[in-house]
Amino acid sequence: MKYIRILITCVVIALILSPTPVLAHLVTTGMGPVYDGIGHLILTLEDLIPACAIALYAGVLGSSAGRQTLFIFPAAWFVGGIAGILSGISNTLPMPAVSFIIIGLLIAAEMHLSSVLLVLLLSLIGGIHGFLNGVAIKDGPSILGIVGISAALFVIVALVSSSIHVLKPPWTRIVVRIFGGWITAMGILLIGWSINSMS
Repeated sequence: MKYIRILITCVVIALILSPTPVLAHLVTTGMGPVYDGIGHLILTLEDLIPACAIALYAGVLGSSAGRQTLFIFPAAWFVGGIAGILSGISNTLPMPAVSFIIIGLLIAAEMHLSSVLLVLLLSLIGGIHGFLNGVAIKDGPSILGIVGISAALFVIVALVSSSIHVLKPPWTRIVVRIFGGWITAMGILLIGWSINSMS
């Protein structure tokens, strides 16, 4: 019995330490290009955090803004992703950490934008991040990957914004605003990290 445990332990350690191929910017799930796109979004924090932050902000603004965000944000991401796939740009664009700062400040200040400005914000941030995703995955699942990302965004926005919208106690709003401050701080750190890596 003792030898079987030692053998199982050795096999587990060998499996953990065995090398696997590493793919930059491309997540291969083995379940097809749509799931590869979903995996890309979920494992890329530079995209996942702004997506969750937009959903948080939509929840703070209310049900009307949540419905607008639910459809406009994934659609803008999809259009930007298609543009990124069709562009001839190489995979060297930096992540726009400015979106972290903008969304984080809007959440922290609980600033209410007009419907037109909200649509513009959703279109810009979704389009830019989608474009960078399209550039990153153009050699991989391409259009079906963008479909997967857009579907995952739809679900994230629906779940997060509806969860925030129903919060009534004042302290919960303060917690959401603190998250906004943290998101802003992450954006500032990303900018500093980018500047440091260029020098």
